[in-house]
Amino acid sequence: MKQSLFETRHKAEWERFTLALERLERGKDTSQVAEFPKAYRRICQHLALAQERGYSSFLVDSLQQLVLRGHQQLYRHRRQLGASLLSFILAGFPRLVRAQWPFVLVAGLLFFGSLAGFGVLVYLNPELIYNMIPAEQVREMQGMYDPVAGHLGRSAERATSENWVMFGYYIMHNTGIAFQTFASGLLLGLGSAFFLFYNGLTIGAVAGHLSEIGFGQTFWPFVIGHGAFELSAIVLAGAAGLKLGWALIAPGRLKRGEALRHVARQSVLLICGVMLLLLIAAFIEAYWSSRTGVSPQTKYLVGAGLWLCVAIYLLFAGRTRHAPE
Repeated sequence: MKQSLFETRHKAEWERFTLALERLERGKDTSQVAEFPKAYRRICQHLALAQERGYSSFLVDSLQQLVLRGHQQLYRHRRQLGASLLSFILAGFPRLVRAQWPFVLVAGLLFFGSLAGFGVLVYLNPELIYNMIPAEQVREMQGMYDPVAGHLGRSAERATSENWVMFGYYIMHNTGIAFQTFASGLLLGLGSAFFLFYNGLTIGAVAGHLSEIGFGQTFWPFVIGHGAFELSAIVLAGAAGLKLGWALIAPGRLKRGEALRHVARQSVLLICGVMLLLLIAAFIEAYWSSRTGVSPQTKYLVGAGLWLCVAIYLLFAGRTRHAPE
């Protein structure tokens, strides 16, 4: 292709890229950041073609300048994205949790209240578990946590490859529960309330039953570590769903659709934080909770420390004046 035809075909694209560069360099328009990498790759491709075809040094130098300026802007905004993500993790997310404390409180009462209450009932009345969980699943659960025969009670450590598989499984399973609890809030919040209550009943039934039959020595050391992150994540997912439902129930002066869009951003940000907690929970469950060479006392100590860390993070992170915005 002749250079003149090449320039005619792509001149408009180069001008648009130059205009976008100038706006980004002035910091006046960051709306094009999402599309910028694609346009940058196109300019790089054009530069490679110009060099390969031996076009004039004027054209090659001009494209090289665009590529260099584009490279600076691309990685500058990537660093800004990384800084924004870190700021959200260290300060933004816990601030958001505290700002939504009424929904978090209701979600916590529904979940932990049903968990503790039904756990005690099952412990005192063992037959109640069969009203919640099928007998076959109860037998499988007992086999899993049997201190003698169960795999959690064996002396051999799980293979590293198996830990990786279980890490992926825990992420998929717990993420599914969290999204179910969150998305069902669109049913005027009733769906989120139901799943919070139901999951609390189920976990409480398991805890009460295993404790009653004497399998608590394997169950509690296993769950105490990752439970700090996993159970907190379920509550926060439910709180995000309740917030969606409340926007539909009490939209104020806005139409329900507008009210829902207004709160959706905060709810989605809550879910982003929930995903982080579930990722940590899955890692701990796969690589720490399943370890059999660690004494129960050590696991209880570590687990208590993790619960304390989660509480301090959610209650105090981002409170200082100089915390990242």
